[in-house]
Amino acid sequence: MRKERLIAPVVVGLAVVWAVAQFVAGLLFERELARGLDDLEARGELVVERTDIERGWLTSSGTIRLAPLLGDAWQLELSYKARHGVLSTRIDGETMPYLGPYQERLFGDALPSTPPRWHARYHTLGGTLDGSIQLAPFIARQGERELDFAGGEIRFDGQHGDWRLQARLEPLHLSDGRATLEAGPVVLESRYAYTAGAHHFTQHDQLHIENLAWQQPSLELEARDLIYQSLMHLDDRELRVDGELTLTEVQAADQVLLTGRIGMGLSRINADALRGVLAELRDEASRGDGAREGHELLARLEPGLIAMLQDSPRLDVTTVELDSPMLGLAARGEGALFFDARRLDELSLLELDDERQRSRWLSRLDGDFTWHDVPTVVALWLGLPLDTRTLEIDVVRGTVRVNGRPMPPLWR
Repeated sequence: MRKERLIAPVVVGLAVVWAVAQFVAGLLFERELARGLDDLEARGELVVERTDIERGWLTSSGTIRLAPLLGDAWQLELSYKARHGVLSTRIDGETMPYLGPYQERLFGDALPSTPPRWHARYHTLGGTLDGSIQLAPFIARQGERELDFAGGEIRFDGQHGDWRLQARLEPLHLSDGRATLEAGPVVLESRYAYTAGAHHFTQHDQLHIENLAWQQPSLELEARDLIYQSLMHLDDRELRVDGELTLTEVQAADQVLLTGRIGMGLSRINADALRGVLAELRDEASRGDGAREGHELLARLEPGLIAMLQDSPRLDVTTVELDSPMLGLAARGEGALFFDARRLDELSLLELDDERQRSRWLSRLDGDFTWHDVPTVVALWLGLPLDTRTLEIDVVRGTVRVNGRPMPPLWR
């Protein structure tokens, strides 16, 4: 009898524990979702809102809308339904992009394909999320134009402060009469790590296009293994962006037209001024139909935009290694370009249509670039001695000189 009397309290206790754990799991999911969306908006590029929210004990649902900070070129709508479990929450829903001011549906109106579905799982104990979006194949025709897309997949995973994304798009074929463009497979890998409110962040991206081909009656170009890598970093002082483009091989007429790589970096963009401009943009976006546009918006942002230059931005050309066996040309070099940030009060973005104002901006540029092993044809074109093997390109207050001589016109 004593054991039987204990069964009921144990069952009730387990039920209470399960109910509390279920309730806590739902609360944690809601907290992480809200925090993640807030951090995404804090990045400063998107307007993020959540509507049609229904919070339940076992399930919750809603719609997430993403749009550019200004303008109405596109909008992405993600519906979701979350089924809460003690250890994890399963989420699934539909992905619907809209285009233009009239919000035309990309899938269903513009393209004959069903909206992509997305699936994810939130792990309660670890606070991690992983999921994917499947892109179905489709063929779209309009007159002589045809777009054939073989489908793709987007995968994402991570947790608050550290997210990773990998997208793979299968080959795409676009034809317009006798002209065709083929691209793919295309792979994008991205990692985004940030502090609360995106005050600091680091983003690393790599885009790999395995094949890219353009054909028309008078021209055929084919490139393979095009790789672009970029690293964007925002800290207390500056925004810095570094990028490198690798051209494994570009062919024309069955010959190698171009191969090599180019690396560049932009630095010294004042971080506080950048955050101020983003705050102004978010404030404008929150005004909805009352937001300023064009000249009026630029007038409001101009002080902040010019303040971003106060640390004398610098553009570094870290690597140039290009070869053209077909043309018999090569380029090897490096250099840097600087912006003179003194007397910023003399500069105006609103008056750039005035020639004197454009001259003021141009006169703030100084720098130098070195081209090693210069081909003879380039020296001949520039009017230099034919045995010239190095070009010293100097920029002094916006004026370009080559080996001490004024730069000749590029077009004659």
